[in-house]
Amino acid sequence: MREIRFHGRGGQGAVTSAELIAISAINKGGFAQAFPSFGPERRGAPVVAFCRVDDKKIHIRAKVYNPDVVVVLDPGLVDLLDPTEGMKEGDMLIINTKKTADQIKGLKNTSIKIATVDANKIAQEELGRVIVNTTMIGAFIKATGIISIDDITEPMMERFGAKLGERNMKALKRAYQEVTIKG
Repeated sequence: MREIRFHGRGGQGAVTSAELIAISAINKGGFAQAFPSFGPERRGAPVVAFCRVDDKKIHIRAKVYNPDVVVVLDPGLVDLLDPTEGMKEGDMLIINTKKTADQIKGLKNTSIKIATVDANKIAQEELGRVIVNTTMIGAFIKATGIISIDDITEPMMERFGAKLGERNMKALKRAYQEVTIKG
């Protein structure tokens, strides 16, 4: 089983990202679950979402404590929390940032792989808005191989419709090409 934790802010699409990945995994014949963890937060407040993907039925119903992959949609959250909490050696941290993996400071777990992509820039240029969830899915696909671009296409088009879906797919594919992976 692959366990994924998303850190974002309300309105950035962390929950949508988890759901789209889960739907993609299910559509290709696997099992998955996606769920958020937040209270009465407002737009812009920190949000955590979780996703599990497996080739057999998933019986766990708790939050993800030891993620194999962590996706950080807002780089400012790295100053507020430890995104590497619970990660093991060789796990993957994917961060939306202009920085390289070597420039990221303050991570407590240094035995992990780090993928970086400037999702803000890509989203602004491709979508006209800095909503980075679908852009970060492109980096996630390249860094993990858990799902493919082909797997996500149908759920994206269903979720966003033809016009917006195409624009989101363009941002996703660009992030897939531009993500840098270290480790």
